[in-house]
Amino acid sequence: MRLADLSWPDVAERAAAGAVLAVPVGATEQHGPHLPLSTDTDIALALCDRLSDERPDVLVAPAVAFGSSGEHAGFAGTLSIGQAATELLLVELGRSAAETFTRLLFVSAHGGNAAPVARAVARLRAESRDVEVFQPHWDGDPHAGRPETALQLALRPNAVRMDRAVAGDRRPLGEVLPLLLNGGVRAVSRTGVLGDPTTATAREGKTLLDELTARLVSHVDGWA
Repeated sequence: MRLADLSWPDVAERAAAGAVLAVPVGATEQHGPHLPLSTDTDIALALCDRLSDERPDVLVAPAVAFGSSGEHAGFAGTLSIGQAATELLLVELGRSAAETFTRLLFVSAHGGNAAPVARAVARLRAESRDVEVFQPHWDGDPHAGRPETALQLALRPNAVRMDRAVAGDRRPLGEVLPLLLNGGVRAVSRTGVLGDPTTATAREGKTLLDELTARLVSHVDGWA
């Protein structure tokens, strides 16, 4: 159930009954030559929609499609608002949401948002607001590689250009992290890919999506 599709009396009724507001937090950033810039946002929104399917007490807010993506500077189309602005956006959004909802959940699918999301959640909790965060993670390629490509093949196959998929830097993240911190993704991959997306399949993506959904539902069940 999408928040934006409802009228304010409908929302008020659901909030009074204890509805949880789930906010998908993504990014608009490069994901190699084969994936759309919306990849992180698409994954966050899909997880929130699936959570709402499993729990009728969950309303899904419009996705936050901008975040801290400075590490992807230099690739056309990347739009980053930085860590400070991301933190402030989520704090103010949380404060506003708390006027209606007693519980707020951020589902953040972009690793670069981890620090500002954590700070925003800590600040909102310090203000006595009931806020949780879920950040999906998986083993394997860290960016635009096999897992993310598989997820998009399951979610938006028409947006994936497998004919353009190429292997990028395949070193373990721990090995390239110092280079990423100093020079961004451009320092290690001219295509923006970290990993090898060429063997990804929609079936693999559906399995991973089901696993992530199960973890999210379990997380919310424990919190609620």
